[in-house]
This record gives sequence, structure tokens and C-alpha cells, in this order.
Amino acid sequence: MQEKSEVVCEVCKLQLDKIAEARHLTELELKVLNQPKRVININIPIIMDDGSTRIFPAYRVQYNDARGPTKGGIRFHPKVNKKEINELAFLMSLKCALVDIPLSGGKGGVQVNPRELSEGELQRLSRAYIREFAPFIGPDRDIPAPDVNTNPKVMGWMLDEYEKITGKKAPGVITGKPLTIGGSRGRLYSTSLGGAIILGEYMKSAGKGGKGTTVAIQGFGNVGSHLARILDEWGYKIVAVSDSKGGIYNKSGLDVKKLVKENDGKNVQEIGGGEKISNEELLELGVDVVVPAAIENVINIKNMKNIRAKIVLEMANGPVTTGADDYLEEKGVVVLPDILANSGGVVVSYLEWVQNQCNYYWKEDEVNRKLEEYMGHAFAETEKVRAEAKGSYRRAAYIVAIKRILKAEEDRGIIVKKKA
Repeated sequence: MQEKSEVVCEVCKLQLDKIAEARHLTELELKVLNQPKRVININIPIIMDDGSTRIFPAYRVQYNDARGPTKGGIRFHPKVNKKEINELAFLMSLKCALVDIPLSGGKGGVQVNPRELSEGELQRLSRAYIREFAPFIGPDRDIPAPDVNTNPKVMGWMLDEYEKITGKKAPGVITGKPLTIGGSRGRLYSTSLGGAIILGEYMKSAGKGGKGTTVAIQGFGNVGSHLARILDEWGYKIVAVSDSKGGIYNKSGLDVKKLVKENDGKNVQEIGGGEKISNEELLELGVDVVVPAAIENVINIKNMKNIRAKIVLEMANGPVTTGADDYLEEKGVVVLPDILANSGGVVVSYLEWVQNQCNYYWKEDEVNRKLEEYMGHAFAETEKVRAEAKGSYRRAAYIVAIKRILKAEEDRGIIVKKKA
């Protein structure tokens, strides 16, 4: 029996139920979508620097592989659990289908606070993860990548361990690697560029220009900082940014170049350039676009009525709760959903995998051009469905992705359509 913790996330299930009602999905189709194909849980023992042994729960979920090898990051975080990894793997399935790349959704994680580990302990854990999961991954089976608290250095360790196990070079088994061992140019900021492209495509479709559009970004890590830089270069006015310590606001516009330059080792309030505000206050500013780019559930039933922005660009996974999403839709707020807005990273991960498989590497502008094509096409398909259904971008994006996944299952003979 499928465990309750393995059933698709609440927000996702609500969208599936709405689509099932409107699109008449069969019971079998819903079962295919609602349950992961494979869930692997391994407890990894690591000898620590002091000679003691600690056990780290580790996971890999391969949600659906109908459209190709599964693809998804590995996160190191103390709150990692099977339910979370399952939900993220489902979202990856949707993202891959929505941007129309020949990959499917997966995700992995280890329950650990990496800040408590020495570099030696972190490397031993990273290599142990690959040793344990090596039978289940591979360039043509399941392709991990960086996620929360993992980075190109960790991916390099993991790639090296996999190649030692298999006895052959296999750069395509891991994406998000350092350039020296098969990484792709443009990967570092690909999620941010993808989100900027989606925002630009929406502005164009709405007959608006980006220049002078005011933007507030919650989260100034890799994604938020690069998004601020890109939008600033495109003529948008970044008036507020924040990190875990708080934010700053300047209605005349922030000095983004200075913020990005001094971001390493300083929080944004220390860098300065505007009035100090909280993360909660940033979300409620009277700006054109608000960007939750940090953690989940930050726009919820408690603050949804205070959201004054007309556009929400979801760069974090699941930053808007179900109730808030329904409310914002009723009020005419445009929510550009996570599975569309933050899918630039998986597109360039796919491009990295292609380069690895072919052993031929593109220049940065070529990678960015290909990313723009994929994101532009994904937005156009989503907009077409949204306009026809007169619904939200989230529902339209789900419909596009689900239709592609189910068609792949049908073409494989897993789902058989009854003749009328």
C-alpha cells in the first residue's frame, strides 16, 4: 500500500483534483500522477573526525520516468524527509514536462546540517551518498544535481566517486559540476535568467514594458541576487531586497551593483542603501512585482490580503499557499508559478547533460540563447492554455505538463485509452 507520506503534496493534489474535474482524468491517470514510481531510503553511516559514527537518513525519489531519465537535485538539510523529497520530485516531473525536455522528475536529500560538518566529513558524506545510490543512478537512468546546501564542489566529489565505482568517465551522471570537469557555462545563474525571461514574456503578452517596473525580491542568495542583477540590467527598478537577517527598501531604486558586489560575507542591511525593513514588510510593499525567492509558504492566509503587488514571480518552490493562491487569483493578481518561473535551472542542467553526452561544449551566449528558446516556448504554451481556459497561469502550467506526462505513458502502453 502507498504510504501517506509518499502521496503527492497538498498544493499539487489540489491542482490535480481541479484539473481532473475539468479534464475528466481517469482513476488510473490520477494514480500515475499521484504516486512516485520509486522511493529509495538508505541510512548512511559516516565516521566523524573524532572517531565516532553518525547515521544520516538519505533519500532518492524517482517520481516518473515516462519522458526520459529522472532528473533532480540533492539537498543537505536538517529537515529533509521522505515527504519533502517526494513533493519536490513531483514538481520536477512537472517542470521537465512543462519546458519540454526529454527528462523526468527526481529528487534526493540527506538529513544533515552541513554547517556542523568539517570539509572532510562533508566530502565523506557526499561520496558515501553516491556509493549507496550508485545502483539507482546513471547518465541514462537518474541524474542528480545541486540543491539546498550543495554546490559544484560537492557535485565534483560525487562525480569522482561514481567514476571510481564504475571504472569509466561519466560526466553526464551529475550536472551542476565545475566547468573543469564538464560543467556548463551559464549554469550558475540559469534559474534567475529563466525567471527573468518568464517575467519579460508576461510583460510583453500584457502589453507592458519592463523598464521602470518596480520589483521587490525576498531572498538574496544565488537566485535572488542574480535575478536582481539581470532585471536591473534590463531596466527594471529593484526597490527592495532581503535575506534571512532582514531587508532594505528605497523607492528610488537600490544600487544593485553594489549589493551584488558586497553580498559575499555581508547581509543586505549591513551593505545598506535603503530603509531597513523585515521580510514580511517586503512582501507587502506597493510594488509592481514581488518575488518570493527564498522559502516556501511565505504568502499565506495571514498576509494574503496585504499583498499589493499585481504580479507574483515564484522563484522559490511553493512560496504561496493554496488558500492564498485562490485568494490572489480572485483578486486578479497574476501569479507566475514556480514550475514555470524557476525552471531555468533544469533547462540548463539538461543542456549540460547533452554537452556531456556529446563531449561538445557551447559558449555561454549559446547556452543562454537555448535557455531563452525553451523558456519562451514554455510560456507561450502556458499562455495559450490559460487564455483558452480563462484561468490561472498555475493551472495552465499544470495542464500542459500533465498532458505531456500522460501522453508519454499512453505511448508506452501503460495507460490505455478506451475507444469511444
